[in-house]
Amino acid sequence: MNWTKAIIAGVVGGVVLNLADWVMHGMIMGSTYTKYEVFTQEPANPAHFFLVAVVLGVASAIFFARTRGSWPAGIKGGVVFGAFLGLVLFFRSFYNPLVLEGFPYYLSWCWGGINFIGSVILGAVLGAMYKS
Repeated sequence: MNWTKAIIAGVVGGVVLNLADWVMHGMIMGSTYTKYEVFTQEPANPAHFFLVAVVLGVASAIFFARTRGSWPAGIKGGVVFGAFLGLVLFFRSFYNPLVLEGFPYYLSWCWGGINFIGSVILGAVLGAMYKS
């Protein structure tokens, strides 16, 4: 495993993931979030979202690099990896209604889809950047 390539791919993937999440959560789902009283807290610092996305990108890149032989070459392999990662994150999103009072299942489905799409995009970036 080439650590330098994995970390660079992870940072780039994290930046792309942050942008994808900004579009999906901020622009597409923004008006939907205002309908639900679950989100009554003060807005968080956007830098925290960026930092978390980069950390997730690097962790995913290391996992991708360690299992690289299991996936097809190039972007296709990254997309397959991202789809499997996305399935895990999709089902994890159904934890929220169990622990947050009033959290609607509709948003769990939305977040599951957003996590799946974001993981496939992240995987495509990793596959493009970490080829061997």
